[in-house]
Amino acid sequence: MADENTGVLADSQLSALHNSGEIASTSALDSDQIQPASLDLRLGFKVHRIRASFLPGTKRTVSEVLAQPGIEMHSFDLKEKGAVLETGCVYLVQLQESLRLPMDVSGRANPKSSTGRIDVFTRVVTDQSDAFDDVPSSYRGPLWLEISPRTFPVLVRPGDRLAQLRLRRGHPSEMTEIIVSIDLDTSENRPVGWRAKHQGGLIDLRAIGQHDVPTFWEPLYAQGGRLVLDPEEFYILASREAVKVPADQAAEMAPIAPELGEFRAHYAGFFDPGFGTNTGGSRAVLEVRSRDVPFILEHGQPVAKLIYEPMSTKPISLYGGKTSNYQGQGLKLSKHFVLPK
Repeated sequence: MADENTGVLADSQLSALHNSGEIASTSALDSDQIQPASLDLRLGFKVHRIRASFLPGTKRTVSEVLAQPGIEMHSFDLKEKGAVLETGCVYLVQLQESLRLPMDVSGRANPKSSTGRIDVFTRVVTDQSDAFDDVPSSYRGPLWLEISPRTFPVLVRPGDRLAQLRLRRGHPSEMTEIIVSIDLDTSENRPVGWRAKHQGGLIDLRAIGQHDVPTFWEPLYAQGGRLVLDPEEFYILASREAVKVPADQAAEMAPIAPELGEFRAHYAGFFDPGFGTNTGGSRAVLEVRSRDVPFILEHGQPVAKLIYEPMSTKPISLYGGKTSNYQGQGLKLSKHFVLPK
């Protein structure tokens, strides 16, 4: 039974924090913004193109760093029709949500699944911080999102949700790790993955199911259960294992030891309670990028780990409802694409 005093906060607890003003926002929350164990974060209204990524350090705010010469290249307002964020550039956007956390509540952010699957790299930045994506207990202040499209330019608008925040009370006393391996099984003569095409074109984040797969992606077929990753190419692959997350736990995908391979797997790492539980298990989709040299992946090779931790209380709603895009998934691209039948 989950300890009511510690663990990841569930949807009802996130709603209570919002009602009390400890989670604040510049506009009313969207009806589906609170997930079973996380809060989606919405883009604000001004984009800063910056020269390079930065952390403000423990004595400065993000705004103070932005005001220094040589940091911001230019800024522009996000209109309702949106603006294009180009590949190879780094942007910083203040989010519509801000925090006034209790002394025993801290947070961690992650890209949403659909963000990672289109190779858009995001990190949350807070004032007086020396680490990305971590929100310390008692934090009071704004949230900023660093955005860097790697392969495809993206069309964004105010209110778009590229990242999510998970809050927890106290420190987890019970955590379980499960190693996840890669599925390169060729027995069914099916693609084992997808490789992004660099000249695929623009992705409109609100055009769900409206992007042509062959324009953006090349199917991959492993030879003898083996796949060569080329440096700086982006791949969508799937785990060999079917993943389930019980109702009283939340999970996060994390890197395994770096000595096991020169690649990065899984940008977007949160798995909510209920993931895979009503379908017999769902595969973990992995966003993979090789770093400096070509690297050979083989079927069953360990690529990441799932870390399970207890919920503070069970969520009212579990993953798998009408707004869940990846329940029961196998090898699946982001919701922006629909494979032809």
